Amino acid sequence: MTRKVTAGAALLIIAVAAGAYWAGRATAPAPGPPPAPLSTAVTSPPAQTVQAARKTVTEWYEAVGTIRPRVESRISAQVTAQVLAVNVTPGTRVQKDQVLITLDSRQFASRLDAARQTAVAARAELTRARSEYDRIRKYLAAEAATAQEMERAQESLTRARAGLRRAEEQVREAQTALGYTTLRAPQAGEVLQRLVEPGDLALPGKALLVLQTEGALRLESRVREGLIRKVSPGHTLPVVVDALDLRTEALVEEIVPYADPRSRTFLVKAALPDTTALFPGMYGKMLIPVTENQVVMIPRRAVRRIGQLELVDVQTGDRWQRRLIQTGQAMDDQVEVLSGLEGHETIGMPN
Repeated sequence: MTRKVTAGAALLIIAVAAGAYWAGRATAPAPGPPPAPLSTAVTSPPAQTVQAARKTVTEWYEAVGTIRPRVESRISAQVTAQVLAVNVTPGTRVQKDQVLITLDSRQFASRLDAARQTAVAARAELTRARSEYDRIRKYLAAEAATAQEMERAQESLTRARAGLRRAEEQVREAQTALGYTTLRAPQAGEVLQRLVEPGDLALPGKALLVLQTEGALRLESRVREGLIRKVSPGHTLPVVVDALDLRTEALVEEIVPYADPRSRTFLVKAALPDTTALFPGMYGKMLIPVTENQVVMIPRRAVRRIGQLELVDVQTGDRWQRRLIQTGQAMDDQVEVLSGLEGHETIGMPN
């Protein structure tokens, strides 16, 4: 059955509805403070409690870098020669003056023999010139020789002395060159890289081995220019090595006073403590303090997680309530609370 509504009845209905609307607007309560965090009652009190606290937390900037040897030596050849033997491999521990690489020394040994023969001839010539000089000097004293003969003897003796000096210098140079064919460790250390194999040609200045000559390592990190004033030599900064889950401290030793124009960063070198866990080439982060903030911290174990919700048991007077919170960064066994707590509440610990 269809109900018909007359025009007068329709107007009456509209008027009644309008009166009800304005009456509701007049009696509605004024807006108040935002509602308290969502909470529900807890039936039984927890056996253990802790106190939420406000703490000063430092915000850190992570300057990424690479672990490198504090002292690194690149073993290079001083002469051109073929490599005969390489006595070490990466990871080999070496002692000072230990033979690392042997080069072909035959041509240098031949040069040394030739230089020694030249020196022998030069000594013989000096002996002859000295004898001639002594003989002419005696004749001159007996007026049996002229001044010109004495002058020529003096010149011959001078040339013989100079010739012997040149020959002896050639012997020393040949001995030095022969010594360059045996490459030794300058200090005790560990071989990091082997860049040559037997049969290769060694050239002057070409690196053949990379040697870590001291056990100490350091972290070389890039620090953006806006924070470089917060770092100075002698400061101790935290360092994190994620691969080893290691957190330690490093002493800033050196800041290269030149900013990379591409990355706008400075190179900072910090000495790491001695440990067998670290190796050159590993990834590390240097932590630089930026700001300090006041945050609410509670134990991580006090947070209950139900799906994506984070809840804690909070004491309110004589009762306990389960309250919704939002957490932030975790720090060791503590966690930052972004909302839901003010920092003075008593928190219950789950059993």
